Amino acid sequence: MVVEDHFIKEGKKEVEIEEYLINEFDRAGYSHIDIQRTPLGTRIVVYANRPGLVIGRSGSTIKRITEEIKEKFELENPMLDVKEVENPFLDAQVVATRIANSIERGTFYKKVVGFYLSKIMEMGAIGVQIKVSGKLGGERGRLSKFKDGYIKHAGHYADNILDKGRAKAVVKLGVVGVEVKIMKEMPENISLKISEVEEEIKRRESIPEPEEKVIEEEKGDEKKEKTEKKEEPKKTKKTKEKKVEKGTDYEKILSNSISDAKKKIKKLKEPDYKKLMEVEKKNKDRKGMKDYLKEKLGESKEKKSSKKKSPSKKKK
Repeated sequence: MVVEDHFIKEGKKEVEIEEYLINEFDRAGYSHIDIQRTPLGTRIVVYANRPGLVIGRSGSTIKRITEEIKEKFELENPMLDVKEVENPFLDAQVVATRIANSIERGTFYKKVVGFYLSKIMEMGAIGVQIKVSGKLGGERGRLSKFKDGYIKHAGHYADNILDKGRAKAVVKLGVVGVEVKIMKEMPENISLKISEVEEEIKRRESIPEPEEKVIEEEKGDEKKEKTEKKEEPKKTKKTKEKKVEKGTDYEKILSNSISDAKKKIKKLKEPDYKKLMEVEKKNKDRKGMKDYLKEKLGESKEKKSSKKKSPSKKKK
């Protein structure tokens, strides 16, 4: 029991030290701490986004905080070291504090979360999950989840690979909690499966198609070409026959109004005005149409007579 109590006390101390440092270095982009016990004393490594704010002018803030930790938590010879976070977008605690600060400033939480989701995935993360809970634009509290990529929620990889961060935003309606989980590396068993699948795809792509199929396809193409060549002359014959069968349908032309009928007669190359007159008399017998056809008959007769006279003049 004595040994267990000792470990519980040490664990509580670590949590209390971390909470104290979070409050002190909130503006410096605090990430996490690493406590190492050595024969000379306890070494506390603070990871922050802006290490300059942690150190202070000529190391004044670090000296002050080391003395406070020594008095509050009864640590023998504490030594504080500061290290800069390599990539703030891949640090869950830094991202959580940034989202909380932006919510406190009044920006819409969905906009902020969407921005950080895309940025984290751009930086090479395998998966991200962001939870925002509290009074988000209403009297009732609610929880909103945002996820992108692959994430492990339980097991060995969730405890060791998954980076977690939490922060609070104090708003007029109450407190809004932010939780961020970032998966930086792919689990070994999944990465092995992915590599196996990729190798199988490459192997299948490299295998050439059997020659029999290629020969059959060539034969099929030749048959299609032959059938198309045979069908082509038949189509031309049918079209010619249809053209021969079709003639000028005077009844259709004269079934229209007088103005439309005149337009259609003008479009004809050599209209037979005698036939048109007969059709008009049989069907509609319109005076205006008959007068027009009589005029055209007279004109055509004059043209024919002039054509006959012209060669006789040349002979004289």
